[in-house]
Amino acid sequence: MSIYLDLFLSFFKISLFTVGGGYAMIPFIQSTVLSKGWISPELLINFIGIAESTPGPFAVNISTFIGYNLGGLLGVFCAISGLFIPPFLIIISIFYVGKKFSSNKIVKGVFIFLRPAVLALILSAFASVAYSTVIVSDGATTFFNWFGIILMVVTFIAMRFLKKIHPIVFLFASAGLGLIFYGFVL
Repeated sequence: MSIYLDLFLSFFKISLFTVGGGYAMIPFIQSTVLSKGWISPELLINFIGIAESTPGPFAVNISTFIGYNLGGLLGVFCAISGLFIPPFLIIISIFYVGKKFSSNKIVKGVFIFLRPAVLALILSAFASVAYSTVIVSDGATTFFNWFGIILMVVTFIAMRFLKKIHPIVFLFASAGLGLIFYGFVL
């Protein structure tokens, strides 16, 4: 199968079966790209970090980075198309039949039970990214990332008490400290 068709179908499947937005997609994206051997776990964590700090929806950003890494601009187009088509079709369907079923008790019950599942997906993604951030491996050795933990705690406290400072300042300061402490790694 062509990498472009595989990108399209993979992101189509991820988008079709994910409820809860971009963060809920992280476990599905992680499972897909790692099982297919498209990128390394470290590169995925880097892509997640970049997608978090890049303007725009997270799901679009992460699929853009993965698509470009695998197939250039055509890879981006295929990944983004696969990502957008399922919600587009679902929204159109809901528009036409939504008024009829919006007050249905079964539909309301389904959505009540979907909320905890979405929360679980988001927490799973958080745990995966947190673990990969705290436990760092350079190939030969694995170590606990004390600097990252300290930076996270200091940034959190600073953001809580220095509310007049825009969050982008903290983002750039953290990126600068990361470059100073770790160097440029990709």
